[in-house]
Amino acid sequence: MAEVRIPRFMISAPGSGSGKTTIVCALLKALMNKGHRVAAFKSGPDYIDPMFHSKVIGAKSRNLDVFMLGKEIVPYLVAKNSKEADVAVFEGAMGFYDGMGKTVEASAYDLAVTCDTPVILVVNGKGAALSIAAAIKGFKEFRSDSHIVGAIINNVNPMSYMFYKDVIEKETGVKLLGYFPVMQNCGFESRHLGLITAEEIGDLQQIVERLAEQATKSIDLDGLMELAQAASSLEYKEQSIEPVGRVKLAIAQDKAFCFYYQDALDLLCELGAELIPFSPINDDHLPECHGLILGGGYPELYAQQLADNKTMLQDIKAALGKGLPCFAECGGFMYLLERYVDGDKIFHWVGAIEGQSAMTSKLTRFGYVNITANEDNVLCPKGGKINAHEFHYSDSTNNGSGFAICKASGKGQWEGAHTTASMYAGYPHMHLWGNKEFARSFVEHCREYAKC
Repeated sequence: MAEVRIPRFMISAPGSGSGKTTIVCALLKALMNKGHRVAAFKSGPDYIDPMFHSKVIGAKSRNLDVFMLGKEIVPYLVAKNSKEADVAVFEGAMGFYDGMGKTVEASAYDLAVTCDTPVILVVNGKGAALSIAAAIKGFKEFRSDSHIVGAIINNVNPMSYMFYKDVIEKETGVKLLGYFPVMQNCGFESRHLGLITAEEIGDLQQIVERLAEQATKSIDLDGLMELAQAASSLEYKEQSIEPVGRVKLAIAQDKAFCFYYQDALDLLCELGAELIPFSPINDDHLPECHGLILGGGYPELYAQQLADNKTMLQDIKAALGKGLPCFAECGGFMYLLERYVDGDKIFHWVGAIEGQSAMTSKLTRFGYVNITANEDNVLCPKGGKINAHEFHYSDSTNNGSGFAICKASGKGQWEGAHTTASMYAGYPHMHLWGNKEFARSFVEHCREYAKC
């Protein structure tokens, strides 16, 4: 085992909607304004919040998902991505103890324990006084190793905060690091998959600067850094990656396709891939490549633009017909179907896979899953396994049967994904660090295609 000193802390909360992402963005910018180099991480499978982190720090935020990655890989990725940072900032997903089903597995708490990371709890102070102390104390003591050492009170005025600060600290044994008042026009809007993306907020940088200015005024940044620096050395196991060979991978990156795990993309690069970004909305043709990656996102919001780009649709269908290796998840899978239907409107997309998709009124399949290959395919031989995640408000008439899919809770199973020697296309999202051999197999198939 290796170990490294990484000052670090986690921002978590009793539940979703607490303002964690807003406060994390404020702290990231405020710490940077003080001259600190920061690395940002998000617990769980969320794609959107890391986009906000990335916009703030000017570098890629990373996902740390204990379920999809495992407890060996998570600390390694923290160490790998924090080498140049003065402090690593984690944002916890959902409520602190909210894991799979009735357990704490894969929760923010689970991540804090896995990486031995101090936790700062964000508590909504609106309409409460001494009860804030009860909430903090309850969370701190719910598990003996909670790692909760500090708290920030949200949605309170400075007079209320200063009046109750001493008694809350006395009752809880937790250091209060400051507060955030209600700030008009500084929130981030939501839609069906969570927050709208950072790219869609035109004045994001101005909002973040206002938030950082407030954090500098009302958050004890020096005290926060002291807690971060008190974190123990991070132990991790080194991972070795043997390159496969040089290949070019075209990767869809625009407003419609933007859901990617940066560490998974980095893994492909370490294996020998050169990533070539392109836009299925705006570019006329598919770039010259040996493989194609179509991530998730919001293709339904740009259905007409995608349908209108006939040359791109033709290029992709023709390339896949010639055996171009393809990895397509969720929205990327929808794009490969013949049609997308919105009420009485029909949009013709790639048509490499028979069938159509449409939005539904609620989450169709949601949560962590274990997936097992029913046949040899571009990612793995029959029987290959990886942990994955589904989260979508759409469904298709032809979801495929390439993988057996089982809810991680054990309650529910089905089949999904279209798989061939050159294709994976399905709703499940996977993090390739969850099984490095999946990434290796894909790059190897791309290398073989390049020889043709």
